[in-house]
Amino acid sequence: MVEKKKKTRSTSSSVDPATQYARDVDSGKEIAGPDIRNSCKRHLRDLESCHARGLVWDVAAAQRAIDFFAKVLKLNGGEHEGKPFNLLPWQCFIVGSIFGWKNSDGYRRFRMVYVESGKGSGKSPLAGGVGLYCLTADKEPRAEIYAAATKKDQAMILFRDAVAMVDQSPALAQRINKSGGAGKEWNLAFLQTGSFFRPISSDDGQSGPRPHCALIDEIHEHKNNQVVEMMRAGTKGRRQALIFMITNSGHDKTSVCYDYHEYGRKVAEGSIEDDSFFSFICSLDEGEDPFKDESCWKKANPSLGHTFTDRYLREQVTQARGMPSKESIVRRLNFCQWVDADNPWMSSDVWMGCEEDFDLQELQGEECYGGLDLSGTRDLTSLALFFPKKRKLLVEFWAPKDTLTDRAKTDRVPYDAWERDGYIHTTPGKAVKYGFVAERIADLAMQFDIKAIAFDQYRIKYLEPELDEASVSVPLIPHGQGYYKAKDSGLWMPHSIELFEQMLDDG
Repeated sequence: MVEKKKKTRSTSSSVDPATQYARDVDSGKEIAGPDIRNSCKRHLRDLESCHARGLVWDVAAAQRAIDFFAKVLKLNGGEHEGKPFNLLPWQCFIVGSIFGWKNSDGYRRFRMVYVESGKGSGKSPLAGGVGLYCLTADKEPRAEIYAAATKKDQAMILFRDAVAMVDQSPALAQRINKSGGAGKEWNLAFLQTGSFFRPISSDDGQSGPRPHCALIDEIHEHKNNQVVEMMRAGTKGRRQALIFMITNSGHDKTSVCYDYHEYGRKVAEGSIEDDSFFSFICSLDEGEDPFKDESCWKKANPSLGHTFTDRYLREQVTQARGMPSKESIVRRLNFCQWVDADNPWMSSDVWMGCEEDFDLQELQGEECYGGLDLSGTRDLTSLALFFPKKRKLLVEFWAPKDTLTDRAKTDRVPYDAWERDGYIHTTPGKAVKYGFVAERIADLAMQFDIKAIAFDQYRIKYLEPELDEASVSVPLIPHGQGYYKAKDSGLWMPHSIELFEQMLDDG
């Protein structure tokens, strides 16, 4: 039996809220960062080329979803309690894009959505509203709507926003059945279509979810892609399933969140073509510093002046200036700047400022001192040689070859690319073979005047016979990892780290 396709409305030339926002951003009337500007340009380009590409901009469908928020949903909490959920222009752009863009068969174009903005912009209520729309107004039989996260507590945060909106809306309260006592709800059922909305986490052990809509909160906290893939795997039987990811900016550029961040940026700018992926990524322009220029604040905080005031941001900046440990957190959460860590030991600018290209030939015969840290199957084995007169540092690494590809995936670190580019050595097998390390030390000892090598005791007994075999006579000096054991000798970790940090600061 051939299934009858849905009817598709013709693309309209009327200016709807989503298109109006795109035009305002493109003209500069609406303040936005580079990635949102690209998303808006993409929308406007698609309006011009959609017919030739089999895409349809359904104004009525976009407006219907936007109206659902204003006419059905009510906000909760603080001064917004009980007020209609009137979407801000940037939210209209997101909701309108999700539900207005369709393929020629009448089903939605976008199946993956990634939204990244400053903290407090209203992402969670927006996602909760999208979930309720998919539950009650999307006409999907037996729709499964999930608020998904790695932990149930995190999933419950977004789900509670949806429950609160149901409680505030008489229209929804009459049509949706809640399971669980007050404050302990775990399921919203829409019996008219046999659909439900509930929280789910990767530690639930639940198998076989078939989401029509999956709302994934704070993806920057996800250690891997497990939750996203768990949801995506269940969408294959749905015609227009939606994976809706929301997040603050993160600090780990090897994370799954940063992967989606970068992918979304490239889709928006057009370097990657993916008609099923939509991104709305708040970011600052290159060279802008929110600690020095308040005019860029709205680029990271599109709800500024509505859900919170500039006074709040000003307080955050003032505190961060007086508390260096807070600076990276404020930059990440409030200004969408990806930082290396929330409390970094050393800023990346200082670290990279010490990097330079130099010819190893200029170090031939030079006096140097080494540091050695051995590994087994998981970590890298590393050797560093410091040349005090030249103020140069040469560092080499080893990893087991047989597990390199798998470790690159699990650690989310490009070990395989580093090997290909010559940044690390590999040895055969599933553990580092110390004979190769010893041979390299022997080779380096022929080139440089290695006065001594300080080492951590771990596995050193396995290296020593290999050094003897390679005729290495460099003195080895124990350097413990502890705080006090070797303090009298001057070789204790806090002191060594302190000296290293001083040298980094000096450049």
